[in-house]
Amino acid sequence: MGFIPKKKDIERVVNMPEIGTKAPDFTLRDKDGNNVSLSDFHGKKVVLYFYPKDNTPGCTRQACAFAGLYNEFKKKGIEVIGISKDSVASHLKFAQKYDLPFILLSDPELTAIKAYGVWQEKKLYGKVSMGVVRTTFIIDEKGNIESIMPKVKPDTNAAEILAQLQD
Repeated sequence: MGFIPKKKDIERVVNMPEIGTKAPDFTLRDKDGNNVSLSDFHGKKVVLYFYPKDNTPGCTRQACAFAGLYNEFKKKGIEVIGISKDSVASHLKFAQKYDLPFILLSDPELTAIKAYGVWQEKKLYGKVSMGVVRTTFIIDEKGNIESIMPKVKPDTNAAEILAQLQD
């Protein structure tokens, strides 16, 4: 039987930052082992998406959708960053296999994942466990949270964000 969190832990874990507040800063390693901080992108808009696991069907579709629209994001000066708890080595293989041009960050200690409130209780086939709930944040040029898209659909997330940023 898996870990069953206490109710007070669930409430604490899902405490997501609010729109208009400062985005929690972090420093994590990218697929090449380099340290990357959110604060490195001050002055640029950032699409920060959290996903459960490299090389799974939904996460692969989501990453490939972002890759397909990446040039559109770059034309607008927007940085795309994906975060999961997978290792640096896993991210490198994932990025190479699908030719992913954007930044993938490894968060095995759940530092950013918990700071953004995306480590939540999940139910699959009646089994309860803790995991990353697919969520996307848009962070403005000043480092504030502009938009939050919880429980996004992997196939349409990138296009929905791009459409939202057209406004």
